[in-house]
Amino acid sequence: MKQFFKMFFASLLAMIVTGIIIFGVFIGLIVSAVSSSMKSDKEPQVAKNTVLTIDLSKRLHEQSERNSLAIFADGDENSVGVYHAINALQEAKDDDNIKGILIKLNPSANGWATMQQLRGAIQDFKASGKFVYAYGENITQGAYYMATAADSIFLNPMGDMELKGFATTLAFFKGTLDKLELEPEIFYAGKFKSATEPFRADKMSDANRAQITEFQKDFWSEFLQASSQFTKLDTIALHQLAASGTIEFPQDALKNKLVSNLLYWDEVENRIKAKTGGKEKDKIKYLSLSEYAATVSDDNGGDERVAVLFAEGNIIDGESDDDYQIASQDMIDEIRKLRNNDKVKAVVLRVNSGGGSALASEVILRELQLLKAKKPLVASMGDVAASGGYYILCQADSIFAMPNTITGSIGVFTMMFNSEKLWRNKMGVTFDGVKNAPYADFPNGIRPLTTDEAAKVQRSVDNIYTIFKSRVAAGRKMDVAMVDSFAQGRVWSGTDALQIKLIDGLGNLDRAIASAAALAKLKDYNTVTYPEPIDKFENMLKRFKGNNASIAEQVVKKEFGKEYDWYRQLKQLQKMNGGVMALMPFSIITQ
Repeated sequence: MKQFFKMFFASLLAMIVTGIIIFGVFIGLIVSAVSSSMKSDKEPQVAKNTVLTIDLSKRLHEQSERNSLAIFADGDENSVGVYHAINALQEAKDDDNIKGILIKLNPSANGWATMQQLRGAIQDFKASGKFVYAYGENITQGAYYMATAADSIFLNPMGDMELKGFATTLAFFKGTLDKLELEPEIFYAGKFKSATEPFRADKMSDANRAQITEFQKDFWSEFLQASSQFTKLDTIALHQLAASGTIEFPQDALKNKLVSNLLYWDEVENRIKAKTGGKEKDKIKYLSLSEYAATVSDDNGGDERVAVLFAEGNIIDGESDDDYQIASQDMIDEIRKLRNNDKVKAVVLRVNSGGGSALASEVILRELQLLKAKKPLVASMGDVAASGGYYILCQADSIFAMPNTITGSIGVFTMMFNSEKLWRNKMGVTFDGVKNAPYADFPNGIRPLTTDEAAKVQRSVDNIYTIFKSRVAAGRKMDVAMVDSFAQGRVWSGTDALQIKLIDGLGNLDRAIASAAALAKLKDYNTVTYPEPIDKFENMLKRFKGNNASIAEQVVKKEFGKEYDWYRQLKQLQKMNGGVMALMPFSIITQ
């Protein structure tokens, strides 16, 4: 028996050591391959008669990314951002090797303002005389909006197409909190500040319903106008098709001129071959937009620079622990780099954020004020630049947005939770203690706030709201009373924001860059982007070393699907407990 245990533990030790060695060799091979890939200066080559493909299911973030692990899996090594996607389409317009574009009409993963920019770039490409085809088997309204930029839209004869109008759905958690006996203690400034509604009500307030109805109307108008351009039907007729539920089958879409033809994929490819001069047996040379963007240089030959600073995600205090967060300390570091870089003559702040921490927003704004004192600062809005997202850009020299951008939401709130009943009734836990001053245990979450404590919290919220309005008033050169008239936490579309002078003009990122260059009196300049995009493999290793939570979250996201956003709301709620937030209403999903 003694000999058995000796041999058993020796074998076990050998297996562990062998496993460690194999794992080390495996990681070493990955790192070596990745390093070799990253060091390679070889750019993808664009063959003659290439067809550029745009897959709408691919999410376009603001900043381009690199994924070195794509060499081990079926994926894109480069993931193009909005700015570089638009640049690539401009380049493709004059590239003799690019013969046309195929839009793959998968359900769009992008927001409406992003789609608006991409659609405009495709329309500009089409002006070159090159073909643009769009093909889908299940065409959603978002995908159809993009498809209207094409020469021809093809739907599978057994496919499906949506034309039904827009719906905006919010999730409400008050019933869940009631069942848990978890009592929210909510304080807010602004009658439209509806970010807390999901936790204090079981349906929309009249004010929230009114603001959602207003910007949904703007979105629908844009959709109908785009559809009208393609179909040549007037917008009233198109709205009636949606309202009556006329489009049930592919033949209905063809009959009402929503699509050009009903074709199978092989028939679409035959048409593409005819456009590219290919023969029936030839293989079409497809190149994704991300792959093509990797071949396009940003160097315009000028030594002077306009920098684009990307700010995407929730605004948080300190340093970032996620790919898409605007962390105050990280942003400070980037802003100071730009302020002290003599080659950077102007800066464009590109914001795609619904806000977050009020304190972090103020800290970032302060650094931007210092930068603006040295060089022009122009702001450009993505899908959303609201609440804290508007806070950080409100004092730019000029502000631009797309018509379908969501902005405004000038208001603040804070939320705490009294878990006393949950602990006592669900778990049998009670609390008691001793304190030597009235506020010594404030806040603690295990008893209700006193009347005096509640008033104290409300004064803090009101004070930050007053500061927020004063920052906007200073930036927009208005009096505070005027700001208050359109603030109140109300959300606006870019179109409406222009009318009330929250922004200076409608336009994409290119317009903002041109404005910044004009303010700096530049003619020949390079456009550079900040921060430096991190490789996804490097980021994975960094997280694996410090925190495995983000890896687990990716698994949860995959399993939850569309419902993941509700889980994210609850997780964000946990983080904001007690903090004053400048955050727009939760999860406005318009489809």
